[in-house]
Amino acid sequence: MRLISWNIDSLNAALTSDSNRALLSRQVIKTIIEEDADIIALQETKLPAKGPSPKHIEILEDYFAGYSYVWRTSQEPAKKGYAGTMFLYKDKYSPKVDYPVIQAPDTMDFEGRIITLDFGEFYLTQVYTPNAGDNLKRLVERQVWDEKYAEYLESLDKEKPVLATGDYNVAHKEIDLANPQSNHNSAGFTDEERQGFTNLLNKGFTDTFRYLHGDIERVYSWWGQRIKTSKINNSGWRIDYWLVSNRIADKVTKSEMIDSGERQDHTPILLEIELG
Repeated sequence: MRLISWNIDSLNAALTSDSNRALLSRQVIKTIIEEDADIIALQETKLPAKGPSPKHIEILEDYFAGYSYVWRTSQEPAKKGYAGTMFLYKDKYSPKVDYPVIQAPDTMDFEGRIITLDFGEFYLTQVYTPNAGDNLKRLVERQVWDEKYAEYLESLDKEKPVLATGDYNVAHKEIDLANPQSNHNSAGFTDEERQGFTNLLNKGFTDTFRYLHGDIERVYSWWGQRIKTSKINNSGWRIDYWLVSNRIADKVTKSEMIDSGERQDHTPILLEIELG
């Protein structure tokens, strides 16, 4: 099975805008299509509360012919057009879909951050983890989220093996970002967030990239847009992950980044796993 995950940072813009950034996003979409994945997970879709518009649907069906899709959007009292997730999967699949509520703080449960697919033999779940924010204003809530999310994944794992992916908004180890010393107290690399990710893995999950590549490769999945040279200089972070239940880690054959060309921000990540 071949799976791709990508924080697209506005599916809405990628499908409908004529900005240079949107054009670059569409180039990445074409790259993803060429990969012929069985399943595609998208985070930070930023769709309206009611979901894709007729125009969105027309463009999606043109790009992703042969795929079905499900989505989750931000709902009141959360901000509109914020966060959001989507799964696209080949029509040959018919998973059961769940939109879990994990008793997260603030409006996090209303922000469309998690979708879970039940394929019978395994679960596939994706997440767009809340960012701790500028000046770490949401760090306390983020810590609670991390605890609740880890408990949720653990509950799935007790039933059947789990594949979990998404933008986890944390670089776990110093090797996972280019400048660990200067970013020690930055959102995504605080001790609290890193410990939260360690706690998640300790509940029975494997970081598939490190499982296959060890702790020597400095490969990143995100380059900040605020610094125009971040990607040219490879001053990045690895904050997007494919995790699997420990008991199926040996079935993973590939876990890597997909080249997103000139586009800064997140790059898609690929997982290949032999299931069934």
